[in-house]
Amino acid sequence: MVIKTIRDVDEKTWHQFKQLSVKNRLSMGKLLQKMIGEYEMKTEAFWDNILNHKKILSDKDAHDIEKSVKELRK
Repeated sequence: MVIKTIRDVDEKTWHQFKQLSVKNRLSMGKLLQKMIGEYEMKTEAFWDNILNHKKILSDKDAHDIEKSVKELRK
């Protein structure tokens, strides 16, 4: 077993983390792996939803708005 340290973890957060591991019947290492996996999955789903979502404006409308903004900036 290798011991690692996590900096800047306060006592309350550490206690909550220990309680979660006991509650879920997981070692703290396995719980941390699970939490990181879920975080990555949610982050990827979030950006996938933003980047690959249905367009709100048509290409023509977007072009017209962009043209109007350029005129206003002049």
